[in-house]
Amino acid sequence: MKTVTSLEPPAIPLERSLTMADFSELVKARLTLLVVITTGVGFYLGWQGPINFLALTHAVLGTALAAAGAAALNQFRERDFDALMNRTRARPIPAGRMLPREALITGALLSVLGVAYLAVAVNGFSAFLAGLTVALYVFAYTPLKRISTANTLVGAIPGAIPPVIGWVAAGQPIDLGAGTLFAILFLWQMPHFFALAWMYRIDYARAGFRMMSRDDENGLRSSSQSVLFCIALLIIAGLPSYVGLTNRFYLPIALALSGWFVIMALRFHRERSAQNARSLFLASITYLPLLLAALVLTK
Repeated sequence: MKTVTSLEPPAIPLERSLTMADFSELVKARLTLLVVITTGVGFYLGWQGPINFLALTHAVLGTALAAAGAAALNQFRERDFDALMNRTRARPIPAGRMLPREALITGALLSVLGVAYLAVAVNGFSAFLAGLTVALYVFAYTPLKRISTANTLVGAIPGAIPPVIGWVAAGQPIDLGAGTLFAILFLWQMPHFFALAWMYRIDYARAGFRMMSRDDENGLRSSSQSVLFCIALLIIAGLPSYVGLTNRFYLPIALALSGWFVIMALRFHRERSAQNARSLFLASITYLPLLLAALVLTK
């Protein structure tokens, strides 16, 4: 028999007093920053000749606006469920500092503005990809979180598109280079989110989200899948050396970083504790910037 989850708002809503911190939380500023970075890396790797900083700015700004809008729309749609989770109940909407319609209007405006900006200032293909990112994140990944554990796989698709937006904004076609950047970002997200979801599995279950960690009390499934995707990333992360994106110095750096990531996943698999899950999560947010830096420095 299915468990019925009560969608009750916080008992004592906070007084409405919007701040920049609330807006930052609404648009998931840290996630949007990651989008900015990965878009910029994709543009830099795809650009031929001296870098055009104005073109780079256009690509990054448009993609960031679309990503911020998608984040706001995601929180609008999940506002009742966020109110049930300890880690999200203080967000602006469930805490009562922002009305749902304000988040809806903000998210819609930012999303449309971002896509339109790319269409006018960059090119139509980058705008299409940005629109696809918003649609997948808001209308596929968000509702799927309460339907299927496949939501993480689906959610990793819009998360992996930004470097491709940067790539096509630089005038490149969708080719092996674009596919390589997409694959790296896609695979990286899996252990990153598996570790996070397992740490907060009780919170996610309380909100009715069907994460893979929901019935994984001993962490075996989450940790084994983390190992699997880290090993796949170890292989894929070296591809930029073979498709002409980087010089010969990149490969040993990528192998060393990815090997370390595999070790952290194996550590979580061997001893499935909250501490090791957190260590894997922290390793993931250290690994990606270092790998992106290696891509840029060895172009």
